[in-house]
Amino acid sequence: MATKLRCILDCFSDCSGCNKHKDSQNIIENNHCAQHSLKDKLCPAMPPQGVCLHIQDHHVIVDNGIVQVTLSKPGGIVTGIRYDGIDNLLEIQNKETNRGYWDLNWNEPGGKGIFDVIYGTSFRVIVENEEQVELSFLRTWDPSLEGKYIPLNIDKRFVLLRGSSGFYSYAIYEKLKEWPGFSIGQTRITFKLRKDKFQYMAVADNRQRKMPLPDDRLTGRCQPLAYPEAVLLINPMDPELTGEVDDKYQYSCENKDLRVHGWISFDPPVGFWQITPSDEFRSGGPLKQNLTSHVGPTTLAMFHSGHYAGKYMTLEFQPGEPWKMVFGPVFIYFNSSTKGDDPLWLWEDAKIQMMNEVQSWPYSFPASEDFQKAEQRGNVSGRLLVQDRYISDDCIIGSGAFVGLAPPGNAGSWQTECKNYQFWTRADENGFFSINNVRTGEYNLYAWVPGFIGDYRYEAVITISSGCNVEMGNLIYEPPRDGPTLWEIGIPDRSAAEFYIPDPDPKYINRLFVNHPDKFRQYGLWDRYTDLYPDEDLVYTVGFSDYSKDWFFAQLVRKIGENTYQGTTWQIKFKLENVDQSGTYRLRVAIASATLSELQVRVNDPTTNRPLFTTGLIGRDNAIARHGIHGLYMLYSVDIPGARFVEGENTIFFKQPRCNGPFQGIMYDYIRLEGPPAFCST
Repeated sequence: MATKLRCILDCFSDCSGCNKHKDSQNIIENNHCAQHSLKDKLCPAMPPQGVCLHIQDHHVIVDNGIVQVTLSKPGGIVTGIRYDGIDNLLEIQNKETNRGYWDLNWNEPGGKGIFDVIYGTSFRVIVENEEQVELSFLRTWDPSLEGKYIPLNIDKRFVLLRGSSGFYSYAIYEKLKEWPGFSIGQTRITFKLRKDKFQYMAVADNRQRKMPLPDDRLTGRCQPLAYPEAVLLINPMDPELTGEVDDKYQYSCENKDLRVHGWISFDPPVGFWQITPSDEFRSGGPLKQNLTSHVGPTTLAMFHSGHYAGKYMTLEFQPGEPWKMVFGPVFIYFNSSTKGDDPLWLWEDAKIQMMNEVQSWPYSFPASEDFQKAEQRGNVSGRLLVQDRYISDDCIIGSGAFVGLAPPGNAGSWQTECKNYQFWTRADENGFFSINNVRTGEYNLYAWVPGFIGDYRYEAVITISSGCNVEMGNLIYEPPRDGPTLWEIGIPDRSAAEFYIPDPDPKYINRLFVNHPDKFRQYGLWDRYTDLYPDEDLVYTVGFSDYSKDWFFAQLVRKIGENTYQGTTWQIKFKLENVDQSGTYRLRVAIASATLSELQVRVNDPTTNRPLFTTGLIGRDNAIARHGIHGLYMLYSVDIPGARFVEGENTIFFKQPRCNGPFQGIMYDYIRLEGPPAFCST
């Protein structure tokens, strides 16, 4: 039975207090009508059909009267999805093995990367009744398979519930101690939808559009650009798309915002949505960026990848190292509306369903004992305050702080953690936080506070047991600080978005991002530095320059010929009075992203062979090419002897000499010069 959106929206408008809200997100956030699940709003009202299971020689079919899902047996590949009168939502022109599948990229130590679509070798029915069917497609490993398959037992599960307009999938990955080592670069679920129907993509309220067809990326219809993922459409099937860039990385999203995305068919009006109700099983924490949906039409449920982090986010396992992790469940949701209604309501409905899924986490229905239910988990709460005596004698409320539990490690290690679970929340306006439904285990508590540099880590390991409620009380974060601020550039928010983002070359436009807050997602912005600074590099004068206009979003190389580049040297000019010649000044440089680059710092003399400070070669984020505005956060502190400064005008030189390609460079988050302790420049 199709979900009737008119009934849903009428219900919301009839509920007390809901009329004043303009969209479903506000409805949910203000706790109006959130208790109304979509299955209660099916029109006409009738008892939902029980779940049926049909086992055939080579396929398994599960059907609840709303959606029918067909999977290969024993492979566990989703070959068909019947919904609302459409025989198959997946691309029927593709082979059955190329429609809906779990996959991963892996390699043996020192070996080449292998792309692996995960096929089960045995099939089991885990649960079968009218309320629920849960199926297992298991692939086991033994030493005879070494070099052929990744040394993992992988148990893929699929769940269909009574009355549900969609199905769930999760998997348990397990490496035994005695098995050999390997690495994983990426693992995910991929769905390839019918191109004749699903042509409108939605990732966020302000990131949705009619997309090119996969045919538009074929030879003769497009021009390849700087890397295979990006093409210029020169003869698309829809002429209105002529001259646009298509690049899947333009639709990347941070984990914290990546809850629902998918596609809309206008005829008939049907939506296909991927909903991720929790980040606990996604690597890299809340700021890690992942792919979403892109031309195909393709929808992804990303669990782990090296995107925007590079080799630092690779899952590395040594011989003798055991590991087990549950990825998911995620929800594949379908909705429909009556012809004549606005099909874009399907996106609003998908957001409502997403909030219902988030509120239902952790789910009670998964049959695997490896997925912990709510009663097996624990909670942690407390309050985060900031102590910075150069700003205030009193503690500052850690308003909006990101607070999380991740495996024990160093401060900030959570951003490259990928072997275990993480649990994050945002502190409220008074600094109070509550991290709920945490799996049992040992964790460090980590945090970072927008407006302050550095990372916080609570010194003691926190043990979570079933049913526990750990009250942390007041936690005090003392961000790095040695003296008063003499000047600063940017905002310490782990992003370069506040700096100057140029307009793209008119030849390389994605019209979605014209006059868009995410202007940095336009293609080719790395070349704009050469256009704007063809001969001389950037010079920033403290007190006169405006970082939103005068500080380019990335320190990039300059193009001087075909495939030839040169490094760049930026200048920060500022005045000092009453220089403390015997004191030590400290330069704080927070980096939002680095790609095969190096930062050399010199003071008042750019010609010295030996810089005062160098990072050495840093970063493999590739955020410049992938429109990410940040990758991995790094913080450097540079001691500058007062004797290096003079009274009056001074200059700090930032040199980035690495120049083997167009994407090498640094995105700065925030820069601050501190005087010696208790120093006053007036």
